[in-house]
Amino acid sequence: MAAVMLAGAGCSLVTPSEFYQLQAPPGEAVVSKHQETAVLLGPVKLADYLQREQILQRQADGSLSASRNGRWAGHLEDEIGQLLLRQMAMRLGSSHVALYPDRIGVEPGAQIVLSISRLDSGEGEPAILEAQWRLLDGAGKVRDSKVLTLKAEHEDKLASQVRAQSELLVQLSEQLADAVRQLHSGQHKAVKRQSASNQKSSKADIRKGSSMPVAEPAQEFEVYRF
Repeated sequence: MAAVMLAGAGCSLVTPSEFYQLQAPPGEAVVSKHQETAVLLGPVKLADYLQREQILQRQADGSLSASRNGRWAGHLEDEIGQLLLRQMAMRLGSSHVALYPDRIGVEPGAQIVLSISRLDSGEGEPAILEAQWRLLDGAGKVRDSKVLTLKAEHEDKLASQVRAQSELLVQLSEQLADAVRQLHSGQHKAVKRQSASNQKSSKADIRKGSSMPVAEPAQEFEVYRF
């Protein structure tokens, strides 16, 4: 009987797990000024140390420890990808944003390759995001790239830390959306320049054709026979 009671007491000491999700505050979608161009987000690569269920805590000496009861509600890599996808779609004012490798029916005019090497925080330690991204055009040529470090303060509680990490990802999505907009703007300007050049060439050909001398009919000669 004592053993049973001890076992029951031991079970009651187990702290239940708390599950967290990355979430961004709601915002208003931007109205796109140009025709929508499909964007492919990914591959999104996450550092090995982040690919776990437990939420990690950064210590003052730089070491990491797993939270006793804090857990991610889903795969962190998927959570990050979905948050960035929603934020970019909103900021670009476009529904033509796909998350790699789900590209069925998508012919991307731009692709973002993202690598996240750090995303963590801790009590007394700010939330820090370290990442590198590359922007490719439809032909697979790198048009822009950046290595970045972002930082956000929080109130130490795990919920506050997760909000701070979400905020950093929102800031990242702003940078990615700006880069895509600049690429689209440059592409539209190039198309307009090419169209204007073609029109000038066409008008020049018409003028050249109208200025050609008209050939006079050949004169007929009479032939006399003797």
